[in-house]
Amino acid sequence: MIEVNQLNKTFRDKKILTNISVSFESGKTNLIIGASGTGKSVLLKCIVGLIKPETGKILYNNREFLSADNETLKTIRREMGMLFQGGALFDFKTVHENVMFPLHMLSDMSKTEKMDRVNFCLKRVGLEQASNLYPSQISGGMQKRVGIARAIVMNPRYLFCDEPNSGLDPLTAIKIDDLIQEITHEYNTTTIIVTHDMNSVVSIGENIAFVHQGEIVWKGNKDNILQTQSTPLQEFMFANKLIRDSIKK
Repeated sequence: MIEVNQLNKTFRDKKILTNISVSFESGKTNLIIGASGTGKSVLLKCIVGLIKPETGKILYNNREFLSADNETLKTIRREMGMLFQGGALFDFKTVHENVMFPLHMLSDMSKTEKMDRVNFCLKRVGLEQASNLYPSQISGGMQKRVGIARAIVMNPRYLFCDEPNSGLDPLTAIKIDDLIQEITHEYNTTTIIVTHDMNSVVSIGENIAFVHQGEIVWKGNKDNILQTQSTPLQEFMFANKLIRDSIKK
């Protein structure tokens, strides 16, 4: 579990996050949703340590992250896996080499152990046949699956996904959502997904936090989100319908 307590972040005198308190549960797909510019990506960057908030606490299974000593900080970071929005694959490395990269950097496994782990992760995402291909030789959906394989190769306790469906067609996006949820349940991972894709929300949103103007104004899950009385959340969910209605007028 990851707990965020009373988090505040300001950029150039502009308040980006205000008193954010939220918990992300193990073994569930935890979604941070909201429109562009509302602060959800800043929140994720604070949680993983890329941005330091002015005040607040972040607890990784009761371990304080922001004020942790170097050893604790190193341990927590080794337990993280990250799926980046753009994939962030190395163009000059094969699929196998991309997935191997974190093991070279962070693991003390033997060469055989590393090979076995990479092959296992590629098989888990259905890409064992693409091992020797380069990112330019595979589709966008396959690149995202390579990113997932790389994110889980260190067997992380915490998995972070930044807009995992960005740039994908709807059918491929569903497959990526399903894969992330399967891995989350299979390994009891604390998975946090930042998204504005309502298809993902109603499909895999087991624990949802809606960020609006730097504040969390609603918490719930896919089963009760459509019954929300929150006006900002209703506008976010039905934005496409509002646009169509405005055009008709």
